[in-house]
Amino acid sequence: MIIPPADRLQITQEYYFSVKLQEVARLRAEGRDILNIAIGNPDMPPSEATIEAMARASRDPGNHGYQPYRGIPELRRAIGEWYHRIYGVGLDPDKEILPLIGSKEGITHISLAFLNPGDKVLVPELGYPAYRAVSEMVGAGVIEYPLLEDRQWQPDFEALEAMDLNRVKIMWINFPHMPTGAPASRESFSRLVDFAARKGILICHDNPYSLVLNEGSPLSLLSLPGAGALALELNSMSKSHNMAGWRIGWVAGAAGYLDQVIKIKSNVDSGMFKAVQLAAIEAFNNTDEWHRERNERYRKRREWVYKILDLLHCSYSLDQVGLFIWGKISSETPSSEWLTEHLLQHYRIFVSPGFIFGPKGHRYIRISLCENERLLEQAALRLKNFSLHTS
Repeated sequence: MIIPPADRLQITQEYYFSVKLQEVARLRAEGRDILNIAIGNPDMPPSEATIEAMARASRDPGNHGYQPYRGIPELRRAIGEWYHRIYGVGLDPDKEILPLIGSKEGITHISLAFLNPGDKVLVPELGYPAYRAVSEMVGAGVIEYPLLEDRQWQPDFEALEAMDLNRVKIMWINFPHMPTGAPASRESFSRLVDFAARKGILICHDNPYSLVLNEGSPLSLLSLPGAGALALELNSMSKSHNMAGWRIGWVAGAAGYLDQVIKIKSNVDSGMFKAVQLAAIEAFNNTDEWHRERNERYRKRREWVYKILDLLHCSYSLDQVGLFIWGKISSETPSSEWLTEHLLQHYRIFVSPGFIFGPKGHRYIRISLCENERLLEQAALRLKNFSLHTS
């Protein structure tokens, strides 16, 4: 290189899965049959009506130009109607919904819109790595807040109250929780709203898993009284509608917040392909039966994942929600990182080590439900005589 990289890259590393999947690809190229049960990449397609809508719209010559930065009005209305039907939340589609090219970009847009260097951000001690990475990229300080394992990984409110919250502006939360699968709790949401109101903190809730294996009612933070004034909620169609590669998400919340986010977004992209937006509108009309069938397939896969975790001598909760199962490794296993490498090198199976989600994850692994039963059965067969030791 003829110029040095930016200082922020001293604290920002390439995403773990970006690196690890290159290693998996290399091993496969060498002829090793690696079973990847680590990634939350839905393998089932969107509904047939969604695909047909995309094909039909892509043939329209008028749909290939630049689109509005805030998304087409029809998409915002469809999101608003879906939010009301699923969560009982009323949103103004013209002011309180901002479509995104996947919700992941929203983490960056929100951080750039509201954080100055030196500001502080509360991130869960276990959570999506992007919360920490993006906060640090924009020059904010990260403060981890604890989650209580014995209370379904809900926030430790006593610890939060005792923290020095000077300069804290944003708090990231994510329920149903990734990676632990902990369900959303109305009681915890109510306490979070009260906490944010008293401390003057913007709560940012990442909510992509509420329609996946959720035995309770899907819950939006914005359904809580008072939340609309102090919270933003990210959501997407990646997991709920099998549309991960389509990159369709949004952020919902008060107009004053979204008016700031659009200042960032409009300087970063030039809108979403109209055919994708029109197909997304169709996807919101998926029947309840379509969602039930998808969840039934995930239930069958979950039984195989339980068998895999049993073979690995892991313990786990049966109440997890979402696309992953979070398992605690045995006391005899050195660490999740060690187990991940052991499985990859000796059993040709790739799982996610818990440490990548935060320091409290060193004794955990995460397995995805995004592979079919045949592949999961194959993984279980490879582990039939699993041992921590190799000859």
